[in-house]
Formats: sequence, structure tokens, C-alpha cells
Amino acid sequence: MKRPDESVVRGAKASPQALPSVDRLLRTPAQVNLLSIHGHSLVTQQARALLDGLRTRAVAGTLPEADIQPAVLDAALAARVAAALQPRMRRVINLTGTVIHTNLGRAILADSALQHLLAQMAGPNNLEYDLAHGGRGDRDHIVEELLCQVTGAEAATVVNNNAAAVLLTIAAYAAADRQRTEVIVSRGELVEIGGAFRMPDVMASAGATLVEVGTTNRTHPRDYEAAINDRTALVMKVHTSNYTVQGFTAEVDETTLAQIARAKGVPLATDLGSGSLVDLAAYGLPREPMPQEKLAAGCDVVTFSGDKLLGGPQAGLIIGSKAAIERIRRFPMKRALRMSKLPLAALEATLMLYLRPERLAQDLPTLRLLTRPVDAIQALAQRLQPAVAQAVAGRFEVSVVSLLGQIGSGSLPVDRLPSAGLALAPLQKKGSGRALDELATALRSLPLPVVGRVAEDRLLLDLRCLEDPAPFTGQLPALRQALGVA
Repeated sequence: MKRPDESVVRGAKASPQALPSVDRLLRTPAQVNLLSIHGHSLVTQQARALLDGLRTRAVAGTLPEADIQPAVLDAALAARVAAALQPRMRRVINLTGTVIHTNLGRAILADSALQHLLAQMAGPNNLEYDLAHGGRGDRDHIVEELLCQVTGAEAATVVNNNAAAVLLTIAAYAAADRQRTEVIVSRGELVEIGGAFRMPDVMASAGATLVEVGTTNRTHPRDYEAAINDRTALVMKVHTSNYTVQGFTAEVDETTLAQIARAKGVPLATDLGSGSLVDLAAYGLPREPMPQEKLAAGCDVVTFSGDKLLGGPQAGLIIGSKAAIERIRRFPMKRALRMSKLPLAALEATLMLYLRPERLAQDLPTLRLLTRPVDAIQALAQRLQPAVAQAVAGRFEVSVVSLLGQIGSGSLPVDRLPSAGLALAPLQKKGSGRALDELATALRSLPLPVVGRVAEDRLLLDLRCLEDPAPFTGQLPALRQALGVA
């Protein structure tokens, strides 16, 4: 008895009439099983798309008869259904050397935050319900007390990210009073961060009139004093988290600026961006300004992110005086920018970790990765080198190297983190660029994608963020196969 494809002439092209109908295709045993698993809608949709594509090729005379054999069609349809169900958001292995990587989701949530998130999302919760009194509650209450306890603030509120926190703060002061719309900012602090988020554009969107003072590199107390008038709604400081101005520079610190603003009867807000809640210098890391310090300096409002140095979910945290926070909370824009229950649950659990500061470097993944000893990373690189070298043998040379990583997400843009990892260099210098592209693509195409960085004609795998090497080493046979290594 002949197999289905034995009668197919090698190189013969299929005609459009040779294609099965959708109904006929779905009656094969393989597709009946597929329908029982996934239902009629998805499988039928993918069957139509598959046949439409084949029909286009058949009309063009480029469809081999071998491609329409029943077994081939069954496999092709199963593959299409599987691809349609493949999540677009996928976990990856971050070997870039940037700990808080904006493109890779920034901070990793702690185990306790993941557990709390799952527990709260599995059923109803008291998001806006007051369990003590049996009436409507305020979702801010979930994290406000924690934020105040950790930072020493009188009051706090949260929105969906720090850009929203800045926008809301400015709008609450500049758009609420038509007589006072001016917001004063130093020219050296008119930042632009990722996604073309520009401070002048934020000011305009919030209904404020931007008043620039000083110069790009030097701003003095007298510049602020001369600019404040009856139209001033707010004085603002912006932490230049993603760049530094060096050399002949001068800026006005918050303590001095708070005295000037208070004497003029104008509120002072400062945006810290990454917003570390602990002194990083105590962990041997470069120092980053803290919200607690800015409140102590006299700021009425401090804004910062939840998913950077804080180590939690995406959020914009706003802390300050009771009067300032109440004004911001009452502004109508607040509802449009509020956080949903998912990030609120994760933020609550993350903030709880700060109540046990002695355990923070152990329990908070961001801080744990930032403080990971270099000798431990170096030892891991030494252990992994033979296995990686075997996986790319004959095509790449693998060596253990010292590296310099970075914190990331606009934090400490100049400072580097000593680290270690593996450098994969093409053995053939001719076409080395193509070889590195192929290697980087093969790593990203693994079931659990691996993301490194290319520099100086090598692909670098910084191991600072690789705490458990098993998921990486378990994929080395697949990498070997993808590269065609014998």
C-alpha cells in the first residue's frame, strides 16, 4: 500500500483546486482532536488562514504538491494554533549587565509580592471597601500608611507611573488656579526620558506655564528668587537621573530652595525618578537621593517610581504634607491615573519588605542583584565556561571576562557595577558581524530567550542577574542545534 506522498512527483506544483476545503480539512482525525482541545472558533480561523496562504502560493505556481499532503497540512495547522496561543509577553534571561532594564520589565518582584498578588487576584478583595465600618473605602489606604511609615511623610497617594505622578502634581497646582499657572524649573533640569517624555511637554499637558531659570550648567538661588511672583503656582526640582552635567556647574539644593519657596509662600515639589528608599552607599553602591531626605529638606511634594530602585511594580508614588497630598488627591485627573488592584497588591507587599531593613538585601531581588559579590559572579562564569564553549564549539571562542554593568532605568548614569561573565568571539574574523547577529538571534529564539549585548566584536553575557543557571544551561543543547554545531 502506497503512503500518501509516494505518488507526489518530485518538484510538482499544486493547483488551487487541489486544496481541501476548510470543512474537509477539519474532518481529519488530527483536526478532530485539535477541535476537542481548542474549540471550533480558533481552529477554524487558523485553518482558513492556512488555506488562504496556500491558495495564494498555488495561484502563483509556487506551491509544491508535497506541502498539501494530509500529514503536512495537519502539522501546519497544529503549528499555527500553537503559535496563536503563544504569549506575546515572555519571561527572558537578562544577561545584558543592566539590572533594572527598562526594555526587560525593570524590577523583578519579590517572592512575597508574587504570592500576595496571586492570593488577592484569586478572589474578591477590599480594594475600595472599609472592612472596619462596612462601607466604601479608598484604594489609597492599601499603601498610604506603609509609605508614610517608611518615608516619614504626613500623607501619600499613588498613580500608575512616575510620569503620571509628575503630571498630576503639576496639574493639581497649575491647572486648578487660573491666576497661578507658572511652574519654575532650572534649565539644567528640563529632562527628557525614554519615550520622548519631556518636562516642557509635561508642563504644557498639565496646563502649566513653564518658567525656566538659570542656565544649562549653572543655576543660583537668586534665579529662583527673581522668578517667583503672584503667578507662580509651584517651584520644581527634577533629579537628572539619566544624565549628568559636569564641570563648571552650580545648582540649588532642596534645603535652600525650600527656604526661598516658603518665604514667598509657594510650594516646592521634587521629582526623584528612580527613588531609592534606602541609602545605597550602606550597601557599597553609589549613592542615590532618597525621598526621606527631600521631605526633611522641606519639600512639600516628592514623586518617584515604584519599579526602579524601590524594586516593586510600575507605580508613581507621591508623598508629602497632608495639605499637598489632599490637593493632589482631590484633583479630577487623579481617577484617570489611579492604580489597579494588581500593581497595588504587589506594591503593598514590596513596601512591607522595607519594614525589615536587615533582611532587605536578601528579600528584595533588585537590591540582592545589585549587591551580589563580584567573586561569586566570577566563580559562576568559570563553572559555565566549559558547557557554553562546547555548545558553540568550532564557531566561537568562549572566555571568562571582567565586565562593567549598570543599575539602569536612569539611575546613576555614569557609575558602573563591576561584574563578570562570558565573552563569545567568532573564530572566523571574516563575517564576524553576521556570526554575532546569528548567535544573538539564536539565543533570543530559545524557549526561554537569552538576552546579552554585543560590544567590541564579541557577544557578552554578564552573569550578575543569573542567580539560577539551570534554565540557561538546560537550553545549551538547543543553542548547539540552532547554530549547527556538530
